[in-house]
Amino acid sequence: MINTHAFDYISVLDKAADAAWLRNDAIANNIANVDTPGYKRQDVAFESELKKAIGRSSSTSNMDQRVAAIRTAQLKPVAYTDLSGYSYRLDGNNVDIDTENVMLAENQIKYQGLMNSISEEFNNLQRVMR
Repeated sequence: MINTHAFDYISVLDKAADAAWLRNDAIANNIANVDTPGYKRQDVAFESELKKAIGRSSSTSNMDQRVAAIRTAQLKPVAYTDLSGYSYRLDGNNVDIDTENVMLAENQIKYQGLMNSISEEFNNLQRVMR
């Protein structure tokens, strides 16, 4: 097969979309457990992992080279418990419904942007093949 980097950006965008999907699930779970005593909010870290992966490549290389150097198999979203020692209420729950709703809306916009970017990358590939 031809060695090409045509799908590098698509692979990274796909991983980011997967992370946004997981974050959506975590936020939905937080909202569902807003009244559960002792529940601690969950979140998904991906942007920091992507930043580290991009930073591992040479600082003199351009963004295309940095993206090509990312090992997407090792680029994984990390679920974590956020502010586990902090609580809003006496029952130990640390979920704020207003914050979760804002984060949900933000994440949905991010996911839609990622889907549009993936679609545009495929459109670019189709134009090149014509």
